[in-house]
Amino acid sequence: VTFSVSNIFPEKGMNTFLLNARTGEINLVGTVDYEEVRLYEIQIEARDKGTPSLSGHCKLVLEVLDVND
Repeated sequence: VTFSVSNIFPEKGMNTFLLNARTGEINLVGTVDYEEVRLYEIQIEARDKGTPSLSGHCKLVLEVLDVND
């Protein structure tokens, strides 16, 4: 199974999160700021290597909490 991001909202999140295509693990590689973006929606696709190839989709919602105030 391979994993890929099909869409991130807002688009700024493309430089903020990294999806490992082999394991599906998501890592934070940028900074998040509650005052800038409070919610990210990431559309993820998982696809197998069968013939024919099958896929599944899910939406991951990440809510940023303001903990420094």
